[in-house]
Amino acid sequence: MPASPALPRLTVADVRAALLQRREIALIDVREEDPFAQAHPLFAAQISAGRIELEAPWRLPRRNVDIAVYDDGEGLAEPAARRLQALGYTRVHLLEGGLQGWRDAGGELFRDVNVPSKAFGELVEHERGTPSLPAEAVKALLDAQADVVVLDARRFDEYQTMSIPGGISVPGAELALRVRDLAPNPATRVIVNCAGRTRSLVGAQSLINAGIPNPVAALRNGTIGWTLAGFELDHGAQRRFGPSGEAQRRAAQAAAQSLADRAGALRLTAAGLADWEQDAGRTLYRWDVRTPEEYAAGHLSGFGSAPGGQLVQETDVFAAVRGARIVLVDGGAAADGVRAAMTAHWLAQLGWEVGWLVDADPAQFTETGAWKAPHAPFPDVPSVTVTELQGLLASPGTLLLDLTSSANHVKGHIPGAWWALRSQLPRVLQQQPGPDRIVLTCGSSALARFAAADLARVSDVPVAVLEGGNAAWAAQGLPLEAGAQRLASERMDRYRRPYEGTDAPREAMQAYLDWEFGLVAQLERDGTHGFKVLGAA
Repeated sequence: MPASPALPRLTVADVRAALLQRREIALIDVREEDPFAQAHPLFAAQISAGRIELEAPWRLPRRNVDIAVYDDGEGLAEPAARRLQALGYTRVHLLEGGLQGWRDAGGELFRDVNVPSKAFGELVEHERGTPSLPAEAVKALLDAQADVVVLDARRFDEYQTMSIPGGISVPGAELALRVRDLAPNPATRVIVNCAGRTRSLVGAQSLINAGIPNPVAALRNGTIGWTLAGFELDHGAQRRFGPSGEAQRRAAQAAAQSLADRAGALRLTAAGLADWEQDAGRTLYRWDVRTPEEYAAGHLSGFGSAPGGQLVQETDVFAAVRGARIVLVDGGAAADGVRAAMTAHWLAQLGWEVGWLVDADPAQFTETGAWKAPHAPFPDVPSVTVTELQGLLASPGTLLLDLTSSANHVKGHIPGAWWALRSQLPRVLQQQPGPDRIVLTCGSSALARFAAADLARVSDVPVAVLEGGNAAWAAQGLPLEAGAQRLASERMDRYRRPYEGTDAPREAMQAYLDWEFGLVAQLERDGTHGFKVLGAA
């Protein structure tokens, strides 16, 4: 077969020019999440080489957007770029020199994940002086049974893992809508927390921006600060916000809409949205910012689910094309638009061209169910049922490879399965004694189907996928085994965040805080962010 034509290159200067000129560009790091988190450019979006078909269709929705793909010398970038081309992307480039080229050009490198949003949170505190209280002061207020309410701005599942005793789960986009009901007395002190700093600071500043009369402060350094102070956290808490009163909703609506206008977000009608949708030269993201439960009960066709607080926290995930347009919707005319407007006011400050839909018709919220991210068409590959796999595992010569996340594999997997990264399958097979057959699985077998097609092209060994994946095995009540005894790849698919869970080393927690404190200086050195923090009214 003739050799594929060489992939075009974009230089570091090309990428920086696009960022500075606000032209659309997707800078895609195709390494796994852990190496990505060790060093990457500010606006890089991580899509591992093994998940291109599952993530590119929704994270890179315009097929003719400029894409620059890179790795750090692992040999992942070119195959990933070819895979993007096979999916129909027409302007795929390699970043000249990869990550090392960025280093050599003097480009700033950032650690961790969701860095644009975290750096922005630090900038907000720097420019607005967002008030915060240390853990010791908050603990003293709680112990004294002072008039204080603690609102946790994270996702509910994060809140359940660990929370401040007595804290209430109010994810970020809900804060301005719910606070007047949770703290109706204007003298009640409101404390906003997350696990670290960003959602505490942005959440507290949301309430200040919205003009609530209560004294507001962030819990300084979140649950990390609480833990470092030697205090105990709650686990498995169930406290959540309730419904809002009509007067409170109207007050929140007026404040949110005014803020969105001041920040430069656009009020979009259905006609305006149609114009954006018909603009083939621009990328458009469409997100419903309500809770996942509200979304599942009824939503507009074409809109994905991105609860507003998480959208602001994870802009690099939900909007991987820097310079794209974003349109937000709340609950239609029967609702208030508070969450869409509040989210839009933050995204506008983060440098996005963002609009919020002001005339959504509730009668059009006819789609139901949880959001299912679009993906590439599944290849046609052989499959086996759970029963057939049981028979194959009872005989020698069957190699079962599990491509789920390493955390899920270690928690529980089909007995005898080896865990592997899709991008490392050729190397993994070289390390295994020659199998007579290979069966691939993952949570649902979605990723396994793409991987099976890969192996069929390079191996003579019969390959099949488990129908329904690990979920189908578990659904039949079959045994699972736990542990890391069969890892064929290094566990680098997920970066262990120092602020999650309950067993992170204290040194890692403090190092994370120290890193966050330095983000404003890094933004200044990088110079491409385009953030503009809204001043006081």
